[in-house]
Amino acid sequence: MYAFEYHRPKSYGEACAMLTKSGGKVVAGGQSLIGAMKLRLAQPGALVDISGLAELKGIKREDDAVAIGAMSRHAEVASSAAVKGAMPALAALAGGIGDRQVRNAGTLGGSIANNDPAADYPAAVLGLGATVTTNKRSIAADAFFTGMYETALGADEIITSVSFPVPRKAGYAKFAHPASRFALVGVFVAQTANGVRVAVTGARPCVFRAKALEDALAKSFTADAAKAVKISPDGLNNDLHASPEYRASLISVLAARAVQSAG
Repeated sequence: MYAFEYHRPKSYGEACAMLTKSGGKVVAGGQSLIGAMKLRLAQPGALVDISGLAELKGIKREDDAVAIGAMSRHAEVASSAAVKGAMPALAALAGGIGDRQVRNAGTLGGSIANNDPAADYPAAVLGLGATVTTNKRSIAADAFFTGMYETALGADEIITSVSFPVPRKAGYAKFAHPASRFALVGVFVAQTANGVRVAVTGARPCVFRAKALEDALAKSFTADAAKAVKISPDGLNNDLHASPEYRASLISVLAARAVQSAG
């Protein structure tokens, strides 16, 4: 590690002011940023710790959506009655993140702000067409994730909550790395009031929507329809865990499993 300033604001307003003044980074659960700092992959000059801010916590049903505070832990989302009742797929996704320690420390806001290419939450945010609210604006899911570890967030923006529209049906399936539980490929499917959305994580440098699967499932929301779609390996990740061709085949298979889990 190296020297840096540490700030622990007592209120949301104070946190925003500290972030602007220090030019540092927000730390929530610390499951991503602290690890990156230990490896010197990230070297912020200051940390603004928002873990104690009650204003950024809480999960509640709001008409046809579920609003989840940015500081809500993965375990809280997984066990929430509001989430389980409205969108069981999101609760199941949260319950499959990492291990018990990660789920009890990591947060929704921290996960999507970090935008790890193999993280689970980005698939749910994009697949459900959620809206990310910050201290300055609201950002549609389609505009939020911009690249590997990159988002539309400004340097002085703090995520406050995420609003997930309640789908008619939704499901998530992933092929998890046996050690980290990150997704080698993960597919979130949702049948919404505005059509079918399919989001894929782990297969490219950034989460993305699979239009071929969306078109097929719009015609027939069945596992067979998903499995029949042939995904091109072009542009897919190629690493020691899986080839582009293997990931391409996984996308269709996992989409079919996600549809099955949606009921």
